Amino acid sequence: MSQENVELARRGVEHFMATGEQLWEQAHEDFEIHDHDILDAREYRGRTGYARWLEDWGAAWAEFSVEPEEFIDADDHHVIIVWRLKATGRGTGVQVEREDAMVITVRDGRTARVDWCNSKQQGLESVG
Repeated sequence: MSQENVELARRGVEHFMATGEQLWEQAHEDFEIHDHDILDAREYRGRTGYARWLEDWGAAWAEFSVEPEEFIDADDHHVIIVWRLKATGRGTGVQVEREDAMVITVRDGRTARVDWCNSKQQGLESVG
Protein backbone atom coordinates (compact mmCIF):
# COMPACT_ATOMS: atom_id res chain seq x y z
CA MET A 1 0.00 0.00 0.00
CA SER A 2 2.72 2.51 0.88
CA GLN A 3 4.40 2.31 -2.54
CA GLU A 4 1.00 3.08 -4.06
CA ASN A 5 0.83 6.16 -1.82
CA VAL A 6 4.23 7.33 -3.06
CA GLU A 7 3.03 6.96 -6.66
CA LEU A 8 -0.16 8.87 -5.78
CA ALA A 9 2.00 11.68 -4.38
CA ARG A 10 4.27 11.67 -7.45
CA ARG A 11 1.30 11.94 -9.82
CA GLY A 12 -0.06 14.82 -7.78
CA VAL A 13 3.27 16.65 -7.81
CA GLU A 14 3.73 16.13 -11.55
CA HIS A 15 0.25 17.51 -12.16
CA PHE A 16 0.87 20.50 -9.86
CA MET A 17 4.21 21.29 -11.50
CA ALA A 18 2.55 21.21 -14.94
CA THR A 19 -0.66 23.07 -14.08
CA GLY A 20 -0.39 24.75 -10.65
CA GLU A 21 -3.49 22.82 -9.59
CA GLN A 22 -4.29 19.95 -7.26
CA LEU A 23 -5.09 16.68 -9.05
CA TRP A 24 -8.69 16.73 -7.90
CA GLU A 25 -9.68 13.26 -9.05
CA GLN A 26 -7.26 11.81 -6.51
CA ALA A 27 -8.23 14.18 -3.69
CA HIS A 28 -10.47 12.90 -0.92
CA GLU A 29 -13.87 14.59 -0.59
CA ASP A 30 -12.74 16.00 2.80
CA PHE A 31 -9.42 17.32 1.44
CA GLU A 32 -7.74 19.81 3.81
CA ILE A 33 -4.48 21.75 4.09
CA HIS A 34 -2.67 22.76 7.26
CA ASP A 35 0.21 25.17 6.73
CA HIS A 36 2.67 25.33 9.60
CA ASP A 37 4.64 28.09 7.82
CA ILE A 38 1.94 30.79 7.74
CA LEU A 39 1.35 32.81 10.89
CA ASP A 40 -2.34 32.77 11.83
CA ALA A 41 -3.13 30.34 9.02
CA ARG A 42 -6.81 29.77 8.40
CA GLU A 43 -8.60 26.53 7.79
CA TYR A 44 -8.21 25.39 4.19
CA ARG A 45 -10.71 22.82 2.90
CA GLY A 46 -11.69 21.66 -0.57
CA ARG A 47 -11.13 23.53 -3.82
CA THR A 48 -11.94 26.94 -2.36
CA GLY A 49 -9.59 26.38 0.55
CA TYR A 50 -6.83 25.21 -1.77
CA ALA A 51 -7.11 28.39 -3.85
CA ARG A 52 -7.15 30.54 -0.69
CA TRP A 53 -4.09 28.71 0.67
CA LEU A 54 -2.11 29.36 -2.51
CA GLU A 55 -3.17 33.01 -2.40
CA ASP A 56 -2.25 33.42 1.29
CA TRP A 57 1.04 31.59 0.87
CA GLY A 58 1.98 33.47 -2.28
CA ALA A 59 1.18 36.86 -0.70
CA ALA A 60 4.47 36.73 1.21
CA TRP A 61 6.58 36.32 -1.93
CA ALA A 62 7.24 38.57 -4.92
CA GLU A 63 8.31 35.40 -6.72
CA PHE A 64 8.95 31.81 -5.75
CA SER A 65 9.63 28.37 -7.13
CA VAL A 66 9.47 24.90 -5.63
CA GLU A 67 11.09 21.71 -6.86
CA PRO A 68 10.50 18.27 -5.38
CA GLU A 69 13.72 16.66 -4.15
CA GLU A 70 12.66 13.49 -2.36
CA PHE A 71 9.61 11.29 -1.74
CA ILE A 72 9.68 9.43 1.57
CA ASP A 73 7.43 6.47 2.28
CA ALA A 74 6.79 7.34 5.96
CA ASP A 75 4.21 4.65 6.79
CA ASP A 76 1.03 3.11 5.41
CA HIS A 77 -0.82 6.45 5.40
CA HIS A 78 1.84 9.15 4.97
CA VAL A 79 4.23 10.30 2.27
CA ILE A 80 6.68 13.13 2.90
CA ILE A 81 7.70 15.22 -0.07
CA VAL A 82 10.85 17.27 0.46
CA TRP A 83 10.87 20.50 -1.57
CA ARG A 84 13.57 23.01 -2.48
CA LEU A 85 12.01 26.46 -2.12
CA LYS A 86 13.55 29.56 -3.69
CA ALA A 87 11.75 32.84 -3.07
CA THR A 88 12.06 36.60 -2.89
CA GLY A 89 10.13 38.36 -0.14
CA ARG A 90 7.40 40.75 -1.21
CA GLY A 91 8.29 44.26 -0.09
CA THR A 92 11.60 43.25 1.52
CA GLY A 93 13.39 41.74 -1.46
CA VAL A 94 14.99 39.20 0.89
CA GLN A 95 16.00 36.08 -0.99
CA VAL A 96 15.33 32.73 0.62
CA GLU A 97 16.47 29.27 -0.33
CA ARG A 98 15.44 26.47 1.97
CA GLU A 99 14.22 22.93 2.29
CA ASP A 100 10.52 22.54 3.16
CA ALA A 101 8.43 19.41 3.43
CA MET A 102 4.87 18.42 2.69
CA VAL A 103 3.27 15.56 4.58
CA ILE A 104 0.56 13.86 2.53
CA THR A 105 -2.03 11.83 4.44
CA VAL A 106 -3.71 9.17 2.33
CA ARG A 107 -7.14 7.81 3.20
CA ASP A 108 -9.11 5.39 1.02
CA GLY A 109 -6.45 5.65 -1.70
CA ARG A 110 -6.83 9.44 -2.03
CA THR A 111 -5.05 12.52 -0.70
CA ALA A 112 -7.02 13.54 2.39
CA ARG A 113 -4.70 16.02 4.08
CA VAL A 114 -1.61 18.08 3.34
CA ASP A 115 0.62 19.50 6.08
CA TRP A 116 3.18 22.04 4.86
CA CYS A 117 6.20 21.98 7.20
CA ASN A 118 9.24 24.22 7.57
CA SER A 119 11.73 21.38 7.17
CA LYS A 120 12.20 17.71 6.39
CA GLN A 121 12.84 17.15 10.11
CA GLN A 122 9.52 18.75 11.06
CA GLY A 123 7.76 16.56 8.50
CA LEU A 124 9.42 13.41 9.84
CA GLU A 125 8.56 14.35 13.42
CA SER A 126 4.93 14.99 12.52
CA VAL A 127 4.44 11.36 11.47
CA GLY A 128 6.50 9.92 14.33
